[in-house]
Amino acid sequence: MLLIECKDIRKYYGERLILEIDDLKIYEGDRIGIVGINGSGKTTLLNILSKRLEPDEGYVRSHGSLSYVSQIDAPDKNVLSDEMASRFGVDSSWKESMSGGEKTRFKVAAALEENSDVLFADEPTSNADLESIRLMEDRFSTRNGTLVLISHDRRFLDRLCNRIIEIEDGKVRTYKGNYTEYKEKRDQEIQRAQFEYQEYVNEKKRLQSAIGEIKGKSSSVRQAPRRMGNSEARLHKMGGQRAKASMDSAAKNIEKRIEHMERKEKPREETKIKFDIPDSSRSHSKILVEGKDLNKSFDKRVIFKDSEFMVENGAKIALVGPNGCGKSTLLKMIMDGEEGIRAAKSAKIGYFSQDLSILKEDWSILENVMEYSIYPETFARIFLARLLFRKEAVHRKVKVLSGGERVKVSFAKILMEDFNMLVLDEPTNYLDIMSLEIIEEALKEYNRTLLFVSHDRSFIENIADQIMTIEEGRIKIYRGSYKDYLTGIDGTVDIREEQIMVLKNRLSEIVSRISMASRGEDLEKLDSEYKDFLEKLNRIR
Repeated sequence: MLLIECKDIRKYYGERLILEIDDLKIYEGDRIGIVGINGSGKTTLLNILSKRLEPDEGYVRSHGSLSYVSQIDAPDKNVLSDEMASRFGVDSSWKESMSGGEKTRFKVAAALEENSDVLFADEPTSNADLESIRLMEDRFSTRNGTLVLISHDRRFLDRLCNRIIEIEDGKVRTYKGNYTEYKEKRDQEIQRAQFEYQEYVNEKKRLQSAIGEIKGKSSSVRQAPRRMGNSEARLHKMGGQRAKASMDSAAKNIEKRIEHMERKEKPREETKIKFDIPDSSRSHSKILVEGKDLNKSFDKRVIFKDSEFMVENGAKIALVGPNGCGKSTLLKMIMDGEEGIRAAKSAKIGYFSQDLSILKEDWSILENVMEYSIYPETFARIFLARLLFRKEAVHRKVKVLSGGERVKVSFAKILMEDFNMLVLDEPTNYLDIMSLEIIEEALKEYNRTLLFVSHDRSFIENIADQIMTIEEGRIKIYRGSYKDYLTGIDGTVDIREEQIMVLKNRLSEIVSRISMASRGEDLEKLDSEYKDFLEKLNRIR
């Protein structure tokens, strides 16, 4: 069943064309994730689809009820049922004094309670801790109805989505499958574009070389020798002219072939980021930072009690736990060198804080990054280009940058400095997925010590080799990956739950497509796909 139809949509902000959509349809059973760089128009698209914002051109038609989880605005309803409030662990009445995470959970609960045909959600994972994110996943996955959401959490998109809409340069492209499947298809498209461009370049060079050879032969057609008589010279000249005309014609035909070749634009090549950190920055201490007999409380709330920890040289540690457990407090205690915390003399610690205080507002991006850089400007420009600050953009002042752009500049700045340990407090906040993956790539290449706080599970899984938790005032260290940690504390393998959820979404998508036979689908093929996925689901269960 068709629920939302967009046709010939154009949306401008000033003279800038933000969105240009010729045709977009959303059907019952769709679970759509919207992705794109910051500022690409994701929230604008969500608002147009939900009819909270009118396009400048074109139309949107919807069939059925709609509900919306806003990243900024208060919920549409201010009172929850006791059951729903209990399920989400929030008060039943909306209060401005709620924390950011509590507000998000309330808005999600309020939208789910409306039981609409289509639920829109703009960054529901923002300000949410890991437990809240998993709670939302469970509630969204068991909800009947269509889902359209924006999220920078890749695992969230993997577990919930069966379609991905990508926004790039104002255009939208739709991919079947979850985020991982979308990423694989995009990578294949990039590889194919690079191959086709190289084939185009090679063929063009071959044809141009052939033209050069023909023109060389044409210009070397000899004049008649002096000893020839007039009649022989005329015959020689006529033959040479014919040969020259034939070769010139062949050259022109090849030139026309080049003109009519399908032009292939050179794909943007992304330079691999590798940090060659000087040996002078390396610490040879086995332990870089340790804490003993730590005690910390705010009013009557105890954060740490007789707690201790060690950060080993070269470890990449993710500090996880619910909001309010003391993660940011511990990082600040380390940076302030509070009582009970000792750092090795050779430790050079760089600190990324949520307030982005390391940036100078009136300086340019490049000036900030190069202030204490141990790398040449060329390398800094390459890294900034990967973060979408290309060419003259590096001269923009920090004070005009968005929140996400400031995060990227802060991260670039801290990586360029002479540190052998980085302490990162929520470096993934405000970042689009593309920038997040670049930062992730850089941190995987970074061969020094990391201690970081993040609620992005893919980020944690791809970087951390140890997990630090704060539980009942005590700090604990788990050696191993995030997946190992989850397996250890749950007694179950989290991957199995994710596979079940993904397969359920695929089954939901196929049922939806079967119900719309008029769209020209092959019913036998769909039925076969349904049986295959159902068999896989039953095997996992």
